[in-house]
Amino acid sequence: MAEKTEAGAPKPQRNTMKIVIIGVVALVLVAVLGVGGFMLLGNHGDADDEAAVEQPAPKKKKKTIRAAPVYVVLDPFTVNLKPEDGDHYLQLAISVEVDDTADGERVKLFMPKLRNEIMLLLSDKLPSKLATKEGKEALAIEIRTHMNAVLEPGGKRGDIPVSEVLFTSFIVQ
Repeated sequence: MAEKTEAGAPKPQRNTMKIVIIGVVALVLVAVLGVGGFMLLGNHGDADDEAAVEQPAPKKKKKTIRAAPVYVVLDPFTVNLKPEDGDHYLQLAISVEVDDTADGERVKLFMPKLRNEIMLLLSDKLPSKLATKEGKEALAIEIRTHMNAVLEPGGKRGDIPVSEVLFTSFIVQ
């Protein structure tokens, strides 16, 4: 049973135990927060200072940052090819790469004239010449040259709005 004091009242042991437990929990919490704070703030600063002293800063290379290219998709072409051994036609889908959105808008502005130039160019081709990889690559260069002539008539050598012609579909029948 509970011990009695001189006045005969029981001794409050429960309150003493609660105070001891709260004190221990508070000390543990302060210790954990202190260690965590030290690791977060104190430890990283020293490591960074030592690394900065030991290793010289890397030299930065000047990089030419090129903006992401802009692609303009042209409606598919279907043209009759030059007769070789019967009737053949070409169905072709093209996307062109330009350097920026201004050139992309220029391509869209001149689209009727560009499509006409490409149709005339395609209709003058032989099916056998388009069957090889080299023939397709040569056709892409011709299309690019014709498009740039329309977009920049008499333009300088460096003034080429269309930098690449990409075939997204190429069917000869």
